[in-house]
Amino acid sequence: MEELCEMYARSYMQQQTAIEFFLVDRKSFFLNFEKMDRDRIYSKILSLRPDNLRKYHRGPPSLLIKTTNLTDRWQRGKISNFEYLMKLNSIAGRTYNDLNQYPVFPWVISDYKSTKLDFSRKSTFRNLKKPIGALNKERLQIFLDRYHSWSDPTMVPFLYGSHYSSMHTIGYYLIRMEPFTTISIDLQDKYFDHADRLFHSIERCWENCLNVDVKELIPEFYYQPEFLKNSNKFNFGVKQNGVKIDDVVLPPWAETPEQFIRLNREALESDYVSQNLHHWIDLIFGYKQRGDAATNAKNVFHYLSYEGAVDLEKIEDKTMRESMEATIAYFGQTPSQLFTIPHPSRS
Repeated sequence: MEELCEMYARSYMQQQTAIEFFLVDRKSFFLNFEKMDRDRIYSKILSLRPDNLRKYHRGPPSLLIKTTNLTDRWQRGKISNFEYLMKLNSIAGRTYNDLNQYPVFPWVISDYKSTKLDFSRKSTFRNLKKPIGALNKERLQIFLDRYHSWSDPTMVPFLYGSHYSSMHTIGYYLIRMEPFTTISIDLQDKYFDHADRLFHSIERCWENCLNVDVKELIPEFYYQPEFLKNSNKFNFGVKQNGVKIDDVVLPPWAETPEQFIRLNREALESDYVSQNLHHWIDLIFGYKQRGDAATNAKNVFHYLSYEGAVDLEKIEDKTMRESMEATIAYFGQTPSQLFTIPHPSRS
């Protein structure tokens, strides 16, 4: 108990039943309880007044963010874009301890063909005002046509049939590193997925996000080159064109994984991204996450991906409850909403 320095009430499977503990040695633990037990244990720990416990919160993350000067510090350039996004993720309940609520980061580069990146060109960057699913106009129209002609009275309409962050997304990106290799195999019935569907190329992954799925990125794209290397020499198989899957194929402007990470991080901290990042924050953590603003921004996902959409404890039908739990677990979860008004831009 003397090692405990931070404690936060968290959600698990969209239910307020978990606590995340942070220790002074930087270890952390994410534990799920019965709902009444969670609150009782949280209160009991507070009553013991651990010597090193300095930060704790039980309540909406939108209230926690208001107790900090985080946004003001970011606006004034006192913290980097990377640090600000990591802090927002943490406050919104995103954690490395739950693959269903893994931290989410934006794609910021859209040029994966050039031999050299030009940060002075707007076309180098992804449009941060739009969700991934709305970047391709032709594909978006297909989503909109389905949305406006929705005929299932038992289902709340949504635009996208997949989410920008899920346990499958994490396993997809980190398949070359344990324990994610084993996790990926478990998600595919004890086998690797077909080689052509594995994460094998940055450019191909970006093209898929524009045409097939709506994945955003994870923090590792901005600090950890190891996940791009097949250092463990796993046999991922051979694609239909006869090419064996090994290290991730990098864009022409990056000769090594280290260079890719460095340039991706430079792009994240660039003037263009700094001036537009607040738009992406509105979509993921802010006022465009829900309601009419989300509809207008073409940012509507399955209703069970949103916190508070359902109270599983009140569902008596076992089959229905298990179905909802499976949807929450495999579809993906939207972060807790932190802001209900437009996020300010960086000064």
